[in-house]
This record gives sequence, C-alpha cells and structure tokens, in this order.
Amino acid sequence: MTQHEVFNDLERRIVIAMQIDGRATWRKIARVLREPERTVARYGQALLESGRVSVAAIQHHSGSLVASFTCAPGTVRVACEALAQRADTSFSYMVTGQSDVVTELHYDGDLAEILTMQLPATPGVNSLAVYPIMKYFKTIRAWRAEPVSEAQERALTPLTGGELTEWNPAPGLTENDSMIIEVLRKDGRASIDAISRQVKMSESSVSRRVDWLLRGEQISIRTLVEPALLGFPVEALLWVQTSPHSVEALGQRLRLLPEVRYAAAVAGDAQLIVDVTVRTQKDLYRFISNTEWGEMVQLKTAMVLSARKRGGRLFAV
Repeated sequence: MTQHEVFNDLERRIVIAMQIDGRATWRKIARVLREPERTVARYGQALLESGRVSVAAIQHHSGSLVASFTCAPGTVRVACEALAQRADTSFSYMVTGQSDVVTELHYDGDLAEILTMQLPATPGVNSLAVYPIMKYFKTIRAWRAEPVSEAQERALTPLTGGELTEWNPAPGLTENDSMIIEVLRKDGRASIDAISRQVKMSESSVSRRVDWLLRGEQISIRTLVEPALLGFPVEALLWVQTSPHSVEALGQRLRLLPEVRYAAAVAGDAQLIVDVTVRTQKDLYRFISNTEWGEMVQLKTAMVLSARKRGGRLFAV
C-alpha cells in the first residue's frame, strides 16, 4: 500500500511482455509490440537496472505451505525480514487482520524441524498457523497487468518455462545444474554466454541444461514487479472457507479473474488462499461483493501493507 510512481505506457507493455516470457530478447519483444528495438531495449534495460523489475528463477520443491504469524508489538518488521531472508521462502508480507506476517515456504522431505524448531524461533513471533498447499490454481507467473491479445500471448509464450501449477522435478540434478540455477536465480535473463562463463561450462552444454531444467520442471522463470508500479497499489490476501465439493470449481473460476495474482487450495481452517491486486479499495470491495463465490462459507480479508519478498526475490521497503 506504499505510494509508487507508475510505469508509463511503453514500460507497462514491456513488463507485460516479460511477464509472458522473462527471457525473451528485446528484439522479440519489440517485434510483438511493434516498437523500435532500440527503444524497447533502452526502456527495458533501464527497468532492470533500476531494480523496479527483476527476472528470477525459482526452484520447485516437493512441497509448499503458507504460514501465518502473529508477532509481539513492535516486532512485525523484524519477523517479516527474518522470514524473507530464508532461502526457502518465496514471499513475505506484512498484513492487516488477525495475522501480522504471511509467508510462503517450499521444502523437500520432512517438515518436522522447520515447523517445530525453525519457524517458532523466528524473532518476534508469538504464534503461527500453517496451511499446507494441496494445489495451485494460479501462480504469479500467470498474472498479467492487463489482458493481451491471443496473437501477442502466442508469439511471446516460450516453448519451455511457461506457468506451472503442479510439477514433478525430473531426477538427475547435478552440481553443475545447481550452479546454473543459482545464476538464473540471481538473474533470470542471464545469457547462455554469461552463464557458461560463471559455471565454466561450454555454451552448448549450458544451453542443453537450461532447456532440461525448464522442461524437467526443476525451475520456473518469473518476472517480478510491485503491482503498484503497474497501477495496482491495493493488494489483499483472501482466506476463503467453502464446502469441500466447491473448492475445485471456485479455484478454477478465480484463476480466470484478472484481479487474482495467485490462488491455492490449502489444508486448514481455510480452503483457499487468494492474492488479489486492484486499483482502489472500492475496487476491492466490488471484487469481494460481486464475485461469484459459490457456496462460500466465510471470507477473511487481509490487506498487504508491505512485501519484503516476492517470487524468491527481496524487494526494498
């Protein structure tokens, strides 16, 4: 809910193109947008260099959960920062409502140590509630600031590395693969040449392994940006309670709505967690009151005050 200077029209269109394919060349984006390549490259590079937009790989794991924390007075920012600094979290938000901080965490194997030792020891935390994610309906990889034509979507969609709502990472991850992932985690647009220099592999080998990592569902490439910069300064997390037989249909409806950035089915006292971004609080009210929620039992709304981390990348506060 912080005030931001919004992007101009061309910046906005470039960002939307990068949301479709974060590794698309400036030439490809310029061709689809029908703009001069030099202009697109200049604006696009400026967006990346300023830090207002970043492209990063996120590595997939066997399990995910959302954790909701209450904090001691005066410690909310400390707790949010501590959770954001964890390598296994993908987002860390300060929010209103019954919780103070909400984070998403990805893991492999046994959760016992994370849940019983690590998370409760987070500085400032008084209590926590954990919601294992059973199914994603939409991730931020599929969110667009505004609709694009089918032709543009088709022209920009990469052959590999599109949105995944479920994944089964292929076995065979090597030490070299891990180094490549680390490079792409820092810079999802790193060229094959740049990656090969950093990991000391041939360009042909790097190209094959990057393709394998994407095809094998090891990673996704995401373009990360504060929604406020795209004209959507109001963000909220909705905790939805509904009857079990309504979860699938409701999740499928929600994923199609442009206001929804993220939607997941979870285990716990809520059945769905939904991240919504809109222009004003009036728009949020209209979304909540007009959306066909089906047989929803209860809806709790938490406003996002600040996002310290999105898509595995730290954001300035």
